[in-house]
Amino acid sequence: MKTISKLGIMCALAGSVFLSSCASEAYIAERPSEPVYVRPVAPYANAYWVPGEWVWRGNRYVYRNGYYARPRARRVYVEGAWIHTNRGYVWKRGYWR
Repeated sequence: MKTISKLGIMCALAGSVFLSSCASEAYIAERPSEPVYVRPVAPYANAYWVPGEWVWRGNRYVYRNGYYARPRARRVYVEGAWIHTNRGYVWKRGYWR
């Protein structure tokens, strides 16, 4: 009985991860303009500024301000960008490469 309930929980978690990854592909007719805000002073030496990103919430894109992060050894940050497709614009998140 415990094996079945653990299996059910694992399937539910896997399904929620799958659905959340699908939800990130939201297309819109026009890309929004980036809001203007002042970048704060770096909190420590060699802090890397990770630019703000667009996040899909409540059937629309919401802008999330950038933040400082510690640089990652032998990696560079690839900024997120709006991609235009035949279905409209979609936001591709930034990532460390």
